[in-house]
Amino acid sequence: MDREYGVRVAIAEDVVLGEGVVLGYHVVIESGVKIGSGVRIGHNSVILKGTVIADGVTVGCGTILGCQPFTNSRVIHSVSEQAHLEIGSGSRIGNDAVVYAGSRLGEDVMVGDLASIRERTMVGHSTVIGRSATIECRTTIGNRCVIQTGAYITADMVIEDQVFIGPEVSTSNDKYMEPTLIALKGPHIKTGARIGNNATLLPGVVIGAGAIVGAGTVVTKDVPDGATVKGVPAK
Repeated sequence: MDREYGVRVAIAEDVVLGEGVVLGYHVVIESGVKIGSGVRIGHNSVILKGTVIADGVTVGCGTILGCQPFTNSRVIHSVSEQAHLEIGSGSRIGNDAVVYAGSRLGEDVMVGDLASIRERTMVGHSTVIGRSATIECRTTIGNRCVIQTGAYITADMVIEDQVFIGPEVSTSNDKYMEPTLIALKGPHIKTGARIGNNATLLPGVVIGAGAIVGAGTVVTKDVPDGATVKGVPAK
């Protein structure tokens, strides 16, 4: 870091801080970061290179914003350095959350404690990402959605506006479960659909607008608009 203030904060010289910013103890802010007015950042949080945080955002303790993706020899899909993370005004990020670079969170988004949001994820305004939820890369989430505690949202998935996803819902984008160059494709959940607790959505299925998927259901085929399905497999 270019500038240090004992145990309190470490801030790069080119960081832009708006008026009334409040920083907790042991906060680290890297080069190129822009932080709007009235932002509050909790103790031990790290804001990585280039992250842009709009006015009125609150960041909890121990949170890491702007991570770059990484890989090893087992990952065959390409991983590249991402552009900066953007967080919209009035959003709330919980404690120990991790949000990767290349993503964008709209205004008034809430991200719960321990949640993880991977790179190239777009989240619309007034959406809730619940505690310990996992959002994988290249996923689009619309406005005013609710994704509850512990849900797993796979990569390459589309969630339209006003969708409800219950606790511990699981989604998948890989039919083969082995290394392959075949394009991954997650489920597509259309506007106003509701997915019950512990439901499982298999790769590529489409959940129609206003449809309801019952708790514990395993969805293997597309669900029509307005339909209600339940069971294993869904009927």
